Amino acid sequence: MTKPEQTASPTLLFYSYRAVTALLAPFAYRKVAAKLAAHGISEARQRERLGHASKARPEMSASAPLIWFHGASVGESLAAITLINRLHSRLPAARFLLTSGTATSAEMAENRLPDCAEHQFAPLDTAGAVNRFLDHWRPDAGIFVESELWPVTLAAAKARGTRLALVNARLSAKSVAGWRKKLPTARFIMGLFDLLLTQNNAVAEDLLSLGANPARVFPSGNLKAGSAALPQKFDVLAEMHTALAGRPLWIASSTHKGEEEAVLEAHKTLLRDHPDLCLLLVPRHPKRAEEIGAKITQAGLTYVKRSSASPFPEQTQVYLADTLGELGTWYALSPIVFLGGSLLPIGGHNPFEVAQAGAAVLTGPGYSNFLETFPPMIASGGATEVTNALDLARAVDLWLTEPDQLQKAQGAARNYVADQSGQLDVVVDRLISSLSLNSSERAS
Repeated sequence: MTKPEQTASPTLLFYSYRAVTALLAPFAYRKVAAKLAAHGISEARQRERLGHASKARPEMSASAPLIWFHGASVGESLAAITLINRLHSRLPAARFLLTSGTATSAEMAENRLPDCAEHQFAPLDTAGAVNRFLDHWRPDAGIFVESELWPVTLAAAKARGTRLALVNARLSAKSVAGWRKKLPTARFIMGLFDLLLTQNNAVAEDLLSLGANPARVFPSGNLKAGSAALPQKFDVLAEMHTALAGRPLWIASSTHKGEEEAVLEAHKTLLRDHPDLCLLLVPRHPKRAEEIGAKITQAGLTYVKRSSASPFPEQTQVYLADTLGELGTWYALSPIVFLGGSLLPIGGHNPFEVAQAGAAVLTGPGYSNFLETFPPMIASGGATEVTNALDLARAVDLWLTEPDQLQKAQGAARNYVADQSGQLDVVVDRLISSLSLNSSERAS
C-alpha cells in the first residue's frame, strides 16, 4: 500500500474520543452482543464486533484489491451490494468485504452477496477492535455508505494506507450543526477521505463547509436507485392473494408515531366509496404493534396482526404487518403505496424500493432525507405529495377509480428510477480512479 497523503492533524478531541471509547469498549460490547444474541447470532459472530474475524481473508493475487464496504443497516448494505456487483464486473479479480451492524442486515447479506464477497459485523470504533480487524483483513480500500463517520476506524485505516471513500453521503442538519461546533476535528475527518460522493448539492456544500477538499467532493445522486429490488416471499404472496380474493388494497409503509391517525382517517373515508378496500399497514417499528392496534380499534376498524398467524377474515379492514424482512413482499401486493416518515418532519423513506416493485408512490412533505429524489419524481408523475388525511384519501381514491391514471404513475415511477440508476456507472468510474483499484495502477 502507498503511504497515506498528508491530512489535517488529529485534534485533542479526537485523542480524547479514542481514549474514552477504549474505556467504554467492554460496556459497549456487552450491549451490542446482547442485541445480536437476541436475534440468534452465535457468540463467535458476536465477537466480530471486537475485531475477531470468523472467516479467513480470501486468497488472491498480490495485484488484486480487497475492497471493504461498510453500511450501517439494511438500506445502506443494499446500496453497497449494488456497487459490489458493479465493481466486480469491472474488476473480476477483486474480492469484497461488507460490514454492517445489525442482525437483519447480516441475514440480508447472507442471501444477496455474490460469491466474491463476505460479510462480517463491523468492529466497534475502538483502537483494539479496529486494529484486530485491520490486521486480519488488510483492505486496500474502504468505502463507507451514507453517514457512518467512525473517527477511530477511519484514522486507523488511513494510517495503514487504505484509500477511503464516502458514497451516497448524507448528513442531517443536526449532524452538520454538531460537526460545525468541532470544526478542527471535522476537518481532520473529512481530510481522511480520498473521495466523497454525495446524494445532492446541499450535502456537498455541507461537507465542504466541514473542511472537505473541493477536488474530492462530487454530487452523484442517490445510489439506492440502482439497488436490486427487495426480495419477495412468493408463498406469502400467494397466501395473501388468496385471502384478499380480489379485494382492492393500498399500503401505508414505514409509518411513524403520530402518522397512523391520519392514515386510518384516510382509510375510513375511502371505505365509504370502496367498502371492500383493505389497508396493509406496515409500521417502521414493529414493536409498536400493540399501540397501533389500539389506535385501529379506537378508529372503529377491524384488524389482524401478521405476527398472530390468525386467519385473514374476509371483512378485515386493516392488516397490520408487524414483522421484519417482508417489505418487498408487501410492495408486490399493491400498486398504491404511501411512504411514511413524511407527514411529519421526519425525513421520508426510500421510494426506489416501491417503484422497483411496480408501484406508484404517495408521500407527505417531510422528505428532507430525499430532497434530491422526491421533487423530480413528483414532477415526473411517479409520486404524489399529500399533506393530510383528506389529501391522502383523495389521492388513493383517484388511483382506485381511474386505473389509467394509476398505470401512468407506475410507469413514470419506473422510468424515473431507471434514469437515476444510470448514475452508478459514473460512481464506479470515480471509485476505480480515485481509490486506484485497477490492478495495473496498483502494481505500478
